[in-house]
Amino acid sequence: MIVWISFLAAVMIFLALDLGVFNKTPHIISSKEAGKWTAIWVTLSFMFSGVVYWLYSNNYIANPDALKPATASIKFITGYLIELSLSIDNIFVIAIIFSAFKIPQKYQHRVLFWGILGAIVFRGLMIFFGVMLINKFSWMTYIFGAFLIYTAMKMLFSGDDEQFEPKKSFVYKSLKKIMPISNHIDEEHFFVKRRHITAATPLFVALVVIEVMDVVFAIDSVPAILAITNDPFLVFSSNIFAILGLRSMYFFLANMLAKFSYLEYSLIAILSFVGLKMLLHDFIEIPEWGSLAFIALSLIIGIAVSLRKSSKEFV
Repeated sequence: MIVWISFLAAVMIFLALDLGVFNKTPHIISSKEAGKWTAIWVTLSFMFSGVVYWLYSNNYIANPDALKPATASIKFITGYLIELSLSIDNIFVIAIIFSAFKIPQKYQHRVLFWGILGAIVFRGLMIFFGVMLINKFSWMTYIFGAFLIYTAMKMLFSGDDEQFEPKKSFVYKSLKKIMPISNHIDEEHFFVKRRHITAATPLFVALVVIEVMDVVFAIDSVPAILAITNDPFLVFSSNIFAILGLRSMYFFLANMLAKFSYLEYSLIAILSFVGLKMLLHDFIEIPEWGSLAFIALSLIIGIAVSLRKSSKEFV
C-alpha cells in the first residue's frame, strides 16, 4: 500500500509541476522541446525498472515464492514497450481530433494534460477488473488472447479508407444532446458563458472525445500487457509511464507520422505475438527475455524500414 500511495503521489506531484511550472503559460511546443521531454520520459521509464528491481528484491527476501526482482524488471520494460508501441495509433487519432475541432497548437498541451488524469482513472479501473477476471476465471486468458488476434487481423486487412471522423462520432453527437456546444475557442477555457448559458468550447469537446478514444485503445492495450504479467503494480506503472510520455511523443511525432508507415506492421506482429502467447500459455512457455526481445526487435525493424522507405522517397 505504501508503494502504491508513493507512486501515485509522485505522479500527481509531477503533473502539478507540469501544468503549474513547466507549462504555466500556453505556448506552441516545438519539436526540440518535445524531443527533450520524450527522451526524459523514456529515460525515467527505464530507470524506474531499477526501482522495480529494488522493490521486488525486498519482497523476494521476505517471500522466496514471490516474483524474482530481475523478472519483475524485465516484465515492466516489456509492458512499457507494448504500451508505448500501441500508443502510436492513439497519436494518429489525437492528431485527427485536434484538426477536426481546430484546436490551436498552444492549447493542445492543456487538453492532453487533463486527458491524462482521466486516463489514469479509467486505466486503473480496467486493469483492476482485468487482473481480477484473469485471477478468478483462468479461461479469460483465452478470450483476451483471441481478442488480440482478432484486433491484429482487423488491422492487417482493414483499408486505409477507414478514417475516424470525430464530428460524426457517437461521442460528439451524444455530447451535443447533453449540453450546449460553442464553436468558438475562448483561450484555454473548457467552458464559456454566452447569454446566461454555459456552453462547452471545442477544447472540452476534444478532451471528451480523446478520453473516450483512449478507453477504446485501452481495450487492446490492457489485455496485451496482461499477457506479460498479471501483477497489478507492474501493469499499472508501465501503463502510466507510457501515458505520461504520450503527450511529448505526440508533439514530437505529430508532423512525422507519415514517415513511420511500416510501424503498423510492427504493432500487428506484437498484438499477434501476445495473443498467441495467451492462447498457448498451457503448452509453450516463453521466457521473459524472449518476449522483450521480440517486441523490441519488432519495433526496431518497423522504424528502420519506415525510415529507409521515406528516405528513398525523399531522394
